Amino acid sequence: MDLLDNVIQPYAWGSRTAIAELLGQPSPSASCQAELWMGAHPGAPSRVRRGSDVRTLLEAIRSAPERELGEAVARRFGQDLPFLLKVLAAETPLSLQTHPSLAQAREGYARENALGVPLSAPHRNYKDANHKPELICALTPFDALCGFRRADETLALLDMLGVGALEPLLAPLRASPDARGIARMFETLMTLPREQRGPLVDAVVAACAVRAEQGSRFAEELRWAVRLGELYPGDPGVIGALLLNLVRLRPGEAIYLSAGNLHAYLRGVGVEIMANSDNVLRGGCTPKHVDVPELLRVLDFRCGPIALVPESSTDGVEFVYPTPTEEFRLSRIQLHPGVSSRPERRGPEILLCTSGAARLSVGGQALALPRGASVFVSAADGAYTLEGDGVVFRATSGV
Repeated sequence: MDLLDNVIQPYAWGSRTAIAELLGQPSPSASCQAELWMGAHPGAPSRVRRGSDVRTLLEAIRSAPERELGEAVARRFGQDLPFLLKVLAAETPLSLQTHPSLAQAREGYARENALGVPLSAPHRNYKDANHKPELICALTPFDALCGFRRADETLALLDMLGVGALEPLLAPLRASPDARGIARMFETLMTLPREQRGPLVDAVVAACAVRAEQGSRFAEELRWAVRLGELYPGDPGVIGALLLNLVRLRPGEAIYLSAGNLHAYLRGVGVEIMANSDNVLRGGCTPKHVDVPELLRVLDFRCGPIALVPESSTDGVEFVYPTPTEEFRLSRIQLHPGVSSRPERRGPEILLCTSGAARLSVGGQALALPRGASVFVSAADGAYTLEGDGVVFRATSGV
């Protein structure tokens, strides 16, 4: 068992209170704290102490992959912990973004390497050769834009605005009110001449502000478009955001995002798990690089509502969020006094206590897990018991 010393990513959209309070640190923090990374990603691996030896979790795993990961996970994923666990705290919206499939990531990574694009270059799309399916489970009310809305609903929303300058974008959607029409409309939007973007976005944002005040079934979508327009004036991603499903998660609810899903987390705190990758293709509402041709190549334009991940439990203590992904499996363990949990081992694990406190016992040893603490349990540690009064998230592989 290794208590983790984790990296906090200070992205500008982060909160100055959520992660600090989770960790019991002074709040507000001196700077934005956007993501707490728990895992062995080369960009920001957690650190562990074993006796007098302090090393990164990445170094510990690569020194003995079969012992740390277990035979099945090491056989499938080599020397890499296949998942990355995060606490994400969004005070302001993240960029519109998507992630590639495994085949797309491998091809894109090899292509940019062959072109000699440095890994640190701001215009680099592929930081590694892995895909990045992800799941986020809300710790607080959590707003997100995920996937393209039904075409008829998008037509109804945009027609309601009454912005004549939108008609060239709407024409392909009227001709084909389906995923094909959504794709053609989005491509037209993202390839607009620069001189046309600002006036069109301004007109749409102004119409959104008026209609939101008048009342509409799309009032929340319109308010978010106004907010994005304030943050990113003239950015076509503001209009792109109006094509997506607005989802509000309650604490404990989760959504799964597969490759190609265009999305943006807007506000809230959640536990996020993903394949061990940092590949992001942005689609707007960001000062960072947007590679439109590559974005269009990887996007999934299938349209329709986003379903919540149904949680399941066999014991009323551990609640699993199932996904089709091999790299990860996330569950939420609800502990009460006098009730213990003894989960079936699944190779390497990371446990994170998000409320209350827990105690982890294995092999005659016990480790306290106060709120905010996280621990790596290697495959060699064997069966363990969790007790306490609180909530512990459990990250494992899906193998």
